[in-house]
Amino acid sequence: MDFLPVFLDIKNKTCLVVGGGEVATRKVMLLLQAGAHVSVVSPQLNTTLNEYHEHGKINYHTGIFQPDLLQNMALVIAATGDCETNRQVSVAAQQHQIPVNVVDNPDLCTFIMPSIVDRSPLLIAISSGGHSPVLARLLRAQLETMIPVAYGRLAAIAGKFREHVKQHFTHPEKRRIFWEKALQGRFAAMVLAGKDKAAQDYLLQSLQQEKDKPLQGEVYLVGAGPGNPDLLTFRAMRLMQQADVVVYDRLVSPAILDMVRRDAERIYAGKERNRHTLQQESINQLLVRLAQEGQRVLRLKGGDPFIFGRGGEEIETLAAHRIPFQVVPGITAASGVAAYAGIPLTHRDYAQSCIFVTGHLKNNSIDLDWPHLARPNQTIVIYMGLLGLPVLCQQLIAHGLPHATPAAIIQQGTTRKQKIVTGTLQTLPDLAETAHLTPPTLIIVGQVVKLHQNLAWFEPASDSENTKAHIMVLNPETQQPLE
Repeated sequence: MDFLPVFLDIKNKTCLVVGGGEVATRKVMLLLQAGAHVSVVSPQLNTTLNEYHEHGKINYHTGIFQPDLLQNMALVIAATGDCETNRQVSVAAQQHQIPVNVVDNPDLCTFIMPSIVDRSPLLIAISSGGHSPVLARLLRAQLETMIPVAYGRLAAIAGKFREHVKQHFTHPEKRRIFWEKALQGRFAAMVLAGKDKAAQDYLLQSLQQEKDKPLQGEVYLVGAGPGNPDLLTFRAMRLMQQADVVVYDRLVSPAILDMVRRDAERIYAGKERNRHTLQQESINQLLVRLAQEGQRVLRLKGGDPFIFGRGGEEIETLAAHRIPFQVVPGITAASGVAAYAGIPLTHRDYAQSCIFVTGHLKNNSIDLDWPHLARPNQTIVIYMGLLGLPVLCQQLIAHGLPHATPAAIIQQGTTRKQKIVTGTLQTLPDLAETAHLTPPTLIIVGQVVKLHQNLAWFEPASDSENTKAHIMVLNPETQQPLE
């Protein structure tokens, strides 16, 4: 985050705009809409600003900028088009510790002007941090079409009842839950339909029916997918915004965790190999305790909670304690990572079945049904197999798979840090070690891996050096790198 998003109260405060052209005019209009007293300094004014001055809407100082004009200013905007003048304004304002914006020059700014969706009192500000103002404007245009003007009335009506609701509910969380239901239910629908009076009557009736009783806790067992936030389900997103506390594992990416309600408590459960912050039984009991305290608990797991996620154990404990829960499946790593690597898990010409296994080492060995795995025309997907990769490849070869069977290992699949290493059962362990891969990884074994070279579509790195360095492909027949 390059800038801290804030909303300034400048009502009845004096702000200075340096410049008298079209850009300065737009800034003056915005400041006036926010209730500011605006002073403009410029050798001359355009037609619009001159009319504002004649009608007493702005104060006008003829001439060039002088630092003494900053006296008692709440903020300053430089919009002259002259680089040196803009720089002088920025330096002087910062010396006086006055917030300053220099149009189209983020390096001279202490604050920047966002694109705004105005549904007063509801405001939405969009900024690219000065990198792409056009993109911010395009996003604003999209939001303008998605957010009805009536949302302003909805916010205003809710504001009238805020103190009444606060007095009715002694517990802050109970108030929040009430408003979440109201603003997503019939009350909001009535306001959006223009039935303001009926909506207010309905809100009062709903409030009277709500008892100020202890909160009922609940657990949301949510699959966070393989790492890319774009792969979250709509239901997962909604529950992530409702939760009071989130218990998450190491496989939940920071980008996804950032999408959880910002004031929700965060509890890291670990689950890293050989270094569990919390043992599974402790996690089970933690979920029970938090729900019994009346909290809405988000149990956030990488991938899908029912595929090597031990989600079943957790909800068994919840059920035994009569804790309400719901499960939201996520895109499991096998499906998501394979898709982003351009490796179909099944294919009519190469694989008619697919099997998921865990390659977790225990006492330096892996206890799997090797004869069942080493079958032709089958894709094997191995979770948590990086450390056991040499053993996995050796055992598959020993139980009948040819040493030239194509195999791939993918690190941080679906994310911008995705790395793919492909080879064969014989060569993959050495290739993976050379690539210095780290968990989380996924291993895919089978003829479908050969399709990666032609079907890879996702470009994980922004520069060609990273993209090429992290993909090593060997011809299964010759064991030589493919071009």
